[in-house]
Amino acid sequence: MPISSGIPAPDFALYDDTNTLRKLSDFRGKNVILYFYPKDDTPGCTAEACNFRDDYSAYEKAGVVILGVSPDSVQSHVKFKQKFNLPFPLLTDEGHKVCDLYGVWGPKKFMGKSYEGVLRTTFLIDGNGTIVRVFENVRPAEHSAEVLSALGEVA
Repeated sequence: MPISSGIPAPDFALYDDTNTLRKLSDFRGKNVILYFYPKDDTPGCTAEACNFRDDYSAYEKAGVVILGVSPDSVQSHVKFKQKFNLPFPLLTDEGHKVCDLYGVWGPKKFMGKSYEGVLRTTFLIDGNGTIVRVFENVRPAEHSAEVLSALGEVA
């Protein structure tokens, strides 16, 4: 169960696709879209990332930072980011510690098999570091539009 809105977003430090250590607290003063996704270069994750990419100018205009998080390696993120020309950092959570911290690692099913993995979830975090909104069971193709419309909730 993901953590809920109205509480401070747990801080973390993860490496991005440039091997730079990024802390959530480094982005204080800016609204942050923190989105957790299962795997680089898979159909749903690609659709979600490309939608954020296509709407990126609207996020920039609103002063919003987008951070994608998955358990993939830095090298995997580099390939994914280059292949689809993604303009925002992808953070690597190889031990899924941050996924656990945010409550987005859990039971999943695919083709009749059960396993543990990332539950596609997005957190809208305000400039004070408070979680304003949690998006669960995200539909990748429509998600960026949904997030953009929710930005009105953050003053």
